Amino acid sequence: MALLPRLRRFAAGLSRDIATGDDLCQMTIERALKSRDQWVEGTRLDSWMYRIMRNIWIDEVRSRARRDKTFAVEEAGLSVGVEGGQEARVELSNVDRAMAQLPDEQREAIMLVMVEGYGYREAADIVGCPMGTLTSRLGRGRDALQAILGDAA
Repeated sequence: MALLPRLRRFAAGLSRDIATGDDLCQMTIERALKSRDQWVEGTRLDSWMYRIMRNIWIDEVRSRARRDKTFAVEEAGLSVGVEGGQEARVELSNVDRAMAQLPDEQREAIMLVMVEGYGYREAADIVGCPMGTLTSRLGRGRDALQAILGDAA
């Protein structure tokens, strides 16, 4: 239960839609419960759950592409984790739109490292790539966000 807010935030970041993110979160929890015997005690449960979620999302994107469906347009006012006044909501909305423009790999790297607070090695393990690849994706993602957001970044 303690992981649920973080899982929801990551799911919303991957899917760019709160309702789709909630569905992704539910599928992740279901799969984790069915596969709980595969989790090795003493290892990080959150990393294991993020990897499950990421794999489900990859499968979902592939199946949607096969069905020739498009992703739902991002809802205005996505406010996962928003606290503060109107200015904070506007700023978060700007960041959300900028994040939606990034390639999936860069968005994943930024979500795991900059939003969720994982170290580079942990994030690379979750994504399943070498640490140098993750670092490169993160750097390109940060540069792209800065270019999109301009002086506001």
